[in-house]
Amino acid sequence: MNITSLSREVIQKGLSDAKARQKTDTNTIRILFSPTEINKNNFDEVCDSYSRISSDDFDSVVVIESQFGSHKRKLPMPSKKYFETSLGQVPVNDKLRNELCDEDDDFFIDDEAYNKNLSLYSQLMMLQCTLDDFSVLSLQITDETSFIVKELAHALEEILASRNTLIVCCCDLNQADKDELEKVMGFYSEKNISGLMNYLNSDESSIKGLGSFITGLLVAEKWGMKLHLNHKEDVLHSGFAEIQRQAIIG
Repeated sequence: MNITSLSREVIQKGLSDAKARQKTDTNTIRILFSPTEINKNNFDEVCDSYSRISSDDFDSVVVIESQFGSHKRKLPMPSKKYFETSLGQVPVNDKLRNELCDEDDDFFIDDEAYNKNLSLYSQLMMLQCTLDDFSVLSLQITDETSFIVKELAHALEEILASRNTLIVCCCDLNQADKDELEKVMGFYSEKNISGLMNYLNSDESSIKGLGSFITGLLVAEKWGMKLHLNHKEDVLHSGFAEIQRQAIIG
């Protein structure tokens, strides 16, 4: 089972069932970590993350994923005006796409890394069953070096800080073992950015989509967000970062 074969009704039932299982309320979600392929093995955990979003929370979504190959552009964004799934069309946020191109020389409107097998389409199916009305920006990382990832994270945290835009980072966390994930979470909780960058450059990670994962962590750290990871039988499938409520003093 792949999510792209499911109906709106089946996905919405998965979301409502996940919502009913939640024991506590969640603060505003700004970043999701979602597997590159949503299937029967991770569907419940992905629904748990997406069900924490309200239908009117966001009017725009940025979907980030890693695409490997001999691409010339480091951070390409497809030139399409809309993306289409079996649930309908979603317009592209052309204004945000142009803003990123103006931000730095490594952002390009370019179709070289685009293909119909992008994780984007799986995420859109979830989003179309979660949000009422939104636009999307698809962004690929073709070079997972620390310089490019830091550049992307810096641009996103600056441009999106005051906007109601959701960031979806596509990454297969289930491929990493417990020790690796504990190490990464340690870097995050200690605000050890150099540790995260060394980890990214080490070429020792088992995570597919590591650049996307680290991008999300860097933005979440800058925004002072609380990180949650969803496990199933000690296997990590998805997660989210939420805005932390500030303590009231006095």
